[in-house]
Amino acid sequence: MLGGTFDPVHLGHLRSAVELREALALDRVHMVPAAMPPLRGEPRISAADRLALLRLGIGDTPGLVADPRELEREGPSYSADTLASLRRELGDDARLVMALGHDAFLRLADWHEPERLFTLAHVVVIDRPDHQAALPEALVDLLAGREVEESAALMARPAGRLLRLRLPSRMAISATEVRRRLASGRSVRYLLPEAVEVQLLSRGLYRHG
Repeated sequence: MLGGTFDPVHLGHLRSAVELREALALDRVHMVPAAMPPLRGEPRISAADRLALLRLGIGDTPGLVADPRELEREGPSYSADTLASLRRELGDDARLVMALGHDAFLRLADWHEPERLFTLAHVVVIDRPDHQAALPEALVDLLAGREVEESAALMARPAGRLLRLRLPSRMAISATEVRRRLASGRSVRYLLPEAVEVQLLSRGLYRHG
């Protein structure tokens, strides 16, 4: 599971998903757009548009899935509820991984039911080149005894561990900067999949503000 607002989806999101799948030999990566992210601001475009752009961006990429389950669920998009839904579908023995960026990881102890996350899945932190900070004390306590150094140790059990993963490309593309560029009419070429760029520009999404 790779969640986010995908507001809009960009090549950093998609390349991370591909490299995550390769690095951990995953069957598939569910890219899950959040409907109402509890710890982030309201997305700039509709859930339907974000999902449609994500599907466009993924195209026919093997192993990547645009998963709408949080958009179809009432209330805040709690990751624990999403993982519980995936766990019910995949069974108790499946290796389930929740991947997140380092910036989101630093706030993990503030998430809804953070301990429950580890009963349902492993947590994999995708390091980014522009995110380095000391861990908050509450996060250190949450992670005590959970961290492993290699993917083999992660996959030895269905859930409960933490792995920090440095992906090869480490593309530091910011959705905030993409939105700023679109709002001011500047180029977003090579930041987004071409199909996503064409759709955004043709519809004027993010063009004002």
